[in-house]
Formats: sequence, structure tokens, C-alpha cells
Amino acid sequence: MKMVKANGLYLHYTDTGEADLPTMVFSNSLGTDLRVWDGIEKHFSGRFRMVCYDKRGHGLSEATPAPYKMSTLVDDVAGLLDELGLSQTIFIGLSVGGQIAQGLAHKRPDLVHALVLMDTAAKIGTPEMWGSRMAAIEDGGIAALSEPILERWFSADFRANRPQDLAGWRAMLTRTTKDGYLGTCAAIRDTDFTQATSALTLPVLCMCGSEDGSTPTDLVKATAALIKNATYAEIAGAGHLPCVEFPDQVATKITKFLQEKTIV
Repeated sequence: MKMVKANGLYLHYTDTGEADLPTMVFSNSLGTDLRVWDGIEKHFSGRFRMVCYDKRGHGLSEATPAPYKMSTLVDDVAGLLDELGLSQTIFIGLSVGGQIAQGLAHKRPDLVHALVLMDTAAKIGTPEMWGSRMAAIEDGGIAALSEPILERWFSADFRANRPQDLAGWRAMLTRTTKDGYLGTCAAIRDTDFTQATSALTLPVLCMCGSEDGSTPTDLVKATAALIKNATYAEIAGAGHLPCVEFPDQVATKITKFLQEKTIV
């Protein structure tokens, strides 16, 4: 187990691969931990150093009282990368992890060489939507909304044919700390990176599952359209977590992007 103090709290992370290799950093979605990346890490083994971490209030990282600000979540990972002596990383962010990625690229461009924005957007949802979700969780806990959340996360095929995997993801979701979940909801609710993201000039791949119920394809395409020369790729049949449902396809599209942009 690796823990580091960054931005005033202890973050849990993994760090694999040789130090002299190009570095990939992975930032997970709301209600998941760093295991969301297990399926694609193997595809980059031997070619990249890979750093995964649990967001504030998720996995084994410390939770602080809700609400959180997106700038705080950005500063958390910036602190982690500074502690590890990393810069110019390939930053891969899923959902809120993709918003963290956008914020980091804008605030600390020295830390990011290229972005992969997966199932995310410059702005996700409305304050009213997030307020309703947060109120429901305050009343009944995360378990009260677990089934509709899982329906957005995964395709109907995954839910019907992989019950053992679905059970594991349900457990991960419902065991997320209440402060971590609500705090992150507040950060997403208050975030609109439209202006900041439209100013980005680094290589960017935007990716989305075709069956995503949280950040639909049109929303992700609109974010890609904000960024000069951004590339868009779609994972057919996947929900909000394509790196779980189709890790091979996700890794292939990331590899193609990095090669086309001559990043590696």
C-alpha cells in the first residue's frame, strides 16, 4: 500500500513501471476507486510508468467533510504528482476524473503533456439534478440510488450477463464514504470548464461509451468540439465505464491516439 500526503490529506495510490518511462496518470470516476483501471493497465505494462490514485473520500484515501470544490480535487492530484516528482504526464480521466484532468491542464500545464477525457464533459448536469441526487443520498444513503447509478454505468448486456462483476461494482459504489460522494457531487455541480477547456492547446482524446447514461455521447462530442484538434472516439455497446466493459478497445484507442500524435 502506498500513501502520500498531498494538499493536506493522505492519498492512496499505485505506482508501477520503470521511472524513466513516459508516465500515465489515471483519475477515477465518482463512486469508484483506482481498481476501475485494472483492465487496461496490463496493456501499457513495460511501455509506461503508471500512477493511479483514489480521489479524496474514495477508496483508501482520506475523506474530509463535504462539500468539495473542483479546485481542491485538482490541487490534490497536483500535490501527488509534485510529491512523486512527475511532470508532462499523459493524464487519463474518467467522468469527474476527466473534469479534474481539464482543471489540472488549465491550472498546471507543466504537469500534463496530453489528455484522455473519458465519458466526461466541461459541464456535467445541472445544479437541480445534483441537488436532487444529493438530497436523496442524505436521506437514504448511496444504496438508495445504487440501481439507477449502475444502470447509467453499465450497458444492459453487462448487467444481464455479468452478475458477479455487477455485484462487485455495486459494493464499491455503496461503500464509498458519504462525505466523499456528496463532496464530489458538489464539486461537479459547481463546475463549468467551458471557457478554460476551450483554451487548451495540448493533444486531447475524448472518448465515450455509446450507451453512457451519465455523460451521453452528444455531451462528450460537444466537449471535444471546444478543444482545437481534439480527437473523438466511441466505444460501441459500453456504458459510462468503458474501461471496465471493454478495456481492450479502450487501450487500443488510447494507443492509436498517442501514436498519431507522436506522443510516444
